[in-house]
Amino acid sequence: MSAYPEIWSVELAVLRGFQTASEFQESLQHQKSLTDNEDLLQLLFEGNFKAILLSQAVQDIFVTPLTAEQIDVYLEKQILTYLDHCAEDDRIKRQMVVFLLGVSSLQLFVQSNWTGPPVCIHPQDFLPSTTPELFSEVKDGKTAVMNLLVLDGESVYSLTFNPILLLLARVILVNCRRKLTGFQLVPWWTLRYINIHQQLLEERSPQLFALAQSCAEEATAIETLFTCETCRQLAIQCHLECGYIFLYFYEYKKAKERFNTAKNLTKLQISLTGALGKRTHFQEKSVAQLVLDVQREGDAVLSSELSPAPTDQGSLPKNQDLNDDTVMNKIILETPEQHQIPDLCAEDLAVILGVCMDFQKNNPVHKLTEEEIMAFVSCLLSQPKFWAIQMTTLMLRTKLEKGSTRRVERAMLQTQALADHFEDKKTPVVERLKVFYCCPVPPRWAVQRQLASLLFDLGCTSSALKNFEALEMWEDVIICYERTGQHGKAEEILRQELEKKETVSLYCLLGDVLREHQYYDKAWEISNHRSARAQRSKGLLHLRNKEFKECVECFERSVKINFLQLGVWFSLGCAYIALEDFEGAARSFQRCVSLEPDNAEAWNNLSSAYIKLKQKVKAFRTLQEAIKCNYEHWQIWENYIITCIDIGEFAEAIKAYHRLLDLREKYKDVQVLKILVQAVVDGIADHRGETATKLKSRLQELFGRVTAKVTNDAEIWKLYAKLYGDGKSENTEENEKALQYLAKAHRCNTQADGWDKDMASFKEVAKGAIELAYVSMKCSKAKSSAQEAIQILSSARLNLRSLVSRAKQLYTDATTAELHTHLADDVKAMETLITELQEMSNLWKNQV
Repeated sequence: MSAYPEIWSVELAVLRGFQTASEFQESLQHQKSLTDNEDLLQLLFEGNFKAILLSQAVQDIFVTPLTAEQIDVYLEKQILTYLDHCAEDDRIKRQMVVFLLGVSSLQLFVQSNWTGPPVCIHPQDFLPSTTPELFSEVKDGKTAVMNLLVLDGESVYSLTFNPILLLLARVILVNCRRKLTGFQLVPWWTLRYINIHQQLLEERSPQLFALAQSCAEEATAIETLFTCETCRQLAIQCHLECGYIFLYFYEYKKAKERFNTAKNLTKLQISLTGALGKRTHFQEKSVAQLVLDVQREGDAVLSSELSPAPTDQGSLPKNQDLNDDTVMNKIILETPEQHQIPDLCAEDLAVILGVCMDFQKNNPVHKLTEEEIMAFVSCLLSQPKFWAIQMTTLMLRTKLEKGSTRRVERAMLQTQALADHFEDKKTPVVERLKVFYCCPVPPRWAVQRQLASLLFDLGCTSSALKNFEALEMWEDVIICYERTGQHGKAEEILRQELEKKETVSLYCLLGDVLREHQYYDKAWEISNHRSARAQRSKGLLHLRNKEFKECVECFERSVKINFLQLGVWFSLGCAYIALEDFEGAARSFQRCVSLEPDNAEAWNNLSSAYIKLKQKVKAFRTLQEAIKCNYEHWQIWENYIITCIDIGEFAEAIKAYHRLLDLREKYKDVQVLKILVQAVVDGIADHRGETATKLKSRLQELFGRVTAKVTNDAEIWKLYAKLYGDGKSENTEENEKALQYLAKAHRCNTQADGWDKDMASFKEVAKGAIELAYVSMKCSKAKSSAQEAIQILSSARLNLRSLVSRAKQLYTDATTAELHTHLADDVKAMETLITELQEMSNLWKNQV
């Protein structure tokens, strides 16, 4: 705990967003000494963040007028001067003012761009300036601030409101955070700043990622926060916020650990289950429906005093009804009392949402996955209590429903309602900010973009274009024009915008439309060689034109600026493969899978690179990872089975063949089967040095499946017979099976078109028939029934007679009346066998 107990109490309350009764009484005792008679804390808890920025306490920080220096440098200098040049007795008081200023700036920025209602504030409102013209051109001033928020060459969304607030928050919560020595929980607020700043950028920022990792460690190291029972709600929120940060930066394992820890702290048991119910109006009989089962262990309930109070339902975003003539608004369960969800507090609901988002990220895009996520959504919407959770859940539902013809209308109406709610002043901002950072609440422009996308999907192209243009989302505008065939219009609008202001993204988009490198080069130039986007786009154009060497150079420059570009690493790996630089490909795909461990394609391509590098054991391991990520991808299984054969993983090869039969009903690979049979019959040692003979029963089972689906391949039947000893076994049953499979192989051969027109194939069939005759003779000797023995021998004799007759008919020289020399020996052998078979048949007949 802090050396100043009153500071610790204030920090907890500020994080929570409200004070308990005891904390309020404590703050009254210490407020004067901490805030210099300014009721900053009360303003903060009331959500009046603008008043804090305009307060006298804040005015006392920025006493020196702003000149022509960079604004972030000015802000940092003023804050450091304010903190350093004061009496010891005033040190904590001043730190408190700066801390509250940093928090208020961030919260006001969130209000401006995420929650609403809209707020209007300008830098000149709280910063002094001797040169008013610094602020006279609002657009130029905003551009300067926006440029300071660019990180790792990734630009900021152009219509961000009040970016000066985020810059001020960064100066305090990042640059000056070490100066706030009396405050332990500043790293947590820095994490919140990172979460917000990252959402403004086009791509993930390595700078923010590194800062997030260190801040998460610092926040987690605050022992009191995670051991004190009164801090349990905040501990849950901390784990959730860290989980979302890790999830966004591809740290899926760490994210899952955080979400699970948060879930364990709530003592909730969350699982998907089935329940009988009805989904449509005309359904008469209840059928199994997927629902979310939520139970609480024992009587563990979080303290209501330390958890945010629910918001009045009238102040929440409206949940639109599904007015469909077939599908019900929600599933009607037959026995709802058996699936009753306990009364959930803010942290409980946030945990369920977190588990849902983690589930979505770690599962493939599939209809079943959507149904499972919808079960989470239905659960969360059954207890509408908090603005942030309601907003996030409704937005998630619209994304799930936009592809359904019966639900797309509700998706449209819901998205419009969410977009309009930003302007609604009825819901206080303090209600909107409850557990805000524990939920992936979309910024206002993401909601409006979703609305425009829905309009476009529904064919309302002009309305969609109007919305995209109003949002200055030029990439989406271009996509709309391109899809409607208006390529000239796409170029025209980009040139119009460039006349107003030259930006990196606009030049890159112009390059995308015209497919000309000069515009990417211009973007690279105006970014002072710091735009990852410019090199990324230029590299993609080279890749499209199959200019792989130049493509690699551009991609390498791009990832040097920002290494968190998953798509660029993947494309770079593909370009290296095209250049046959397999070491470079392996390095690129390694970065891919380190960023996104469930990227099946990247694992598959990495294994291909390893195979080319003769590192087959590594290839085997990477393909195992690829299969974990995508169990349905038959090409990955095909690569896997070949690699298994190469390194002697025969058991895995059999398993892979079974899976390929599941995925492709009539799949066959005779070469793989031949190697497996050879390994089992000859007792070849596998990868671990164990003999493959023990796999005989498993391989026989596989052949049973293969021959049930592929019935017309003679080679497979011969291999099946070989697996049973080719009729040379001491086991009578195995010989019987071998005879059966050899007979089927012979039948397949003689049913093939043109088999007898080719000398080589005729000799091969004759060889098979001779082998079949010998096995028939051996099997007949083991028979106790004369009738069965005579039948086996007669069948073999007929096969041979047919072949001899066919040979004489097709391969006898008309002039000499002699059989072709290449077949003479085979025909002679078959005639001898016919005699032997006849003699054996006669012996059996004499016994009857």
